[in-house]
Amino acid sequence: MPPMTGSTMLITGGAGFIGVNTSAFFSRNGWEVIIFDNLSRKGADANLDWLNKRHNIRFIKGDIRDADLVNRSFRKYQPEVSIHLAGQVAVTTSVRDPRTDFETNALGTLNVLEGIRSNSANTFLINASTNKVYGKMGNLGIVERKKRYEYETQAKGVSESQPLDFHSPYGCSKGAADQYTIDYGRMYGLNTVTFRQSCIYGPHQMGAEDQGWVAWFIIAVLSDRPISIYGNGKQLRDVLHVDDLIECYQASIDRRAEVSGEAFNIGGGLNNTLSLLELLEMITQYTGKTPVTNIQGWRPGDQPVFVCDLDKANNMLSWQPEINTRTGIESLIDWVRLNGDLYQN
Repeated sequence: MPPMTGSTMLITGGAGFIGVNTSAFFSRNGWEVIIFDNLSRKGADANLDWLNKRHNIRFIKGDIRDADLVNRSFRKYQPEVSIHLAGQVAVTTSVRDPRTDFETNALGTLNVLEGIRSNSANTFLINASTNKVYGKMGNLGIVERKKRYEYETQAKGVSESQPLDFHSPYGCSKGAADQYTIDYGRMYGLNTVTFRQSCIYGPHQMGAEDQGWVAWFIIAVLSDRPISIYGNGKQLRDVLHVDDLIECYQASIDRRAEVSGEAFNIGGGLNNTLSLLELLEMITQYTGKTPVTNIQGWRPGDQPVFVCDLDKANNMLSWQPEINTRTGIESLIDWVRLNGDLYQN
C-alpha cells in the first residue's frame, strides 16, 4: 500500500545495515525518509553516502541517548511511521560494557517512546527487538545431529508464548526495550509493534566476529581471514534476508491497527535454517575457497538452537519469507565480492 502524499518516516539507525536497506526501500516507494543516526557503526558513513547519491534523504546526526534531540526530532517531523533500529547490537560488547549497552538499548528506546508520546502521539512505531529476549531456553529438548542441533519437540520452532528470559546484559537491555514498547501501547494508547528478529543478513552488512555472523563468515573466507568457531559450530539459526524483513515492516504498516501492541518472532523459519558448519560448507561450495577455522569455548548466553515459529506473523501479517537460504547467501557472496573495498580495514 503506497503512503499518503507527504507521509514521513523517521528511521533511527537508518545508516546501519538494516537501516540503509530499509531507508532505500521506503524512499523508493514514496516516503519522505528521515534518518536519525550517530554514524558510530563501521560502514555507516559509506551507507549514508550511498543513500544520498540515490535518494532524497533527510539526515539528523544524533544519538538516541540524547532525549532532547529525540524530542525535537519527533516534534519537528511528526512522522506517520518510525522504525527503531538504533542500538547496541552485540552480546559480547554488552558483557564488556553493560552500562553503555543499557543506556543505548533500554534508555535509548525509552527516549524514542517518550519522544513519540510527548510530541507525535499518532506515530506508528516498529521496534526491532531480538530473539535473545528468550535466553538459552534450557527447558526445550535439544537433539545433536552430525552438523547441527535441532529441537526435540518444537516442530514449528519457538512461538511468542515462549517465556522471556533476559540472559546476558544485551538480553536484558533489549528485553526491557521490547517490553516498554508493548506497554506504551497498553498504558498510553500508542501504536507500537515489536519484532523479535532472528539472524538477518544481506547487502551492506558489515559483519564482525561478534555480530552479523553470516556476513562475517563470507567476508572472512573471501579475504583469507581465520574464523573463530565458538562452541562446536552446530548452533542452528533461522536466517532471514533483509529484503524479506522489510516486506514484513511494510505488512505491519499496512495492518497497523490490527497489530499494535503485539510482538512477533520474525526470522527465516523452519525452511531457512543453517548451522555455522553448514554455512561454511555452503560458502566453500560456491566460492571454491576453504575457510581456516579455530575452535573456541562457548559464548555466554549462546542458544544451541533458535528457529522462529512464524504462524503468528503468517496469520496476522499475511507474511512469510520468500528468499530461500541458498539464493540469499549466494547473492550476498556476490555483493561482498563486488564491494570488497568496504572490508579492507
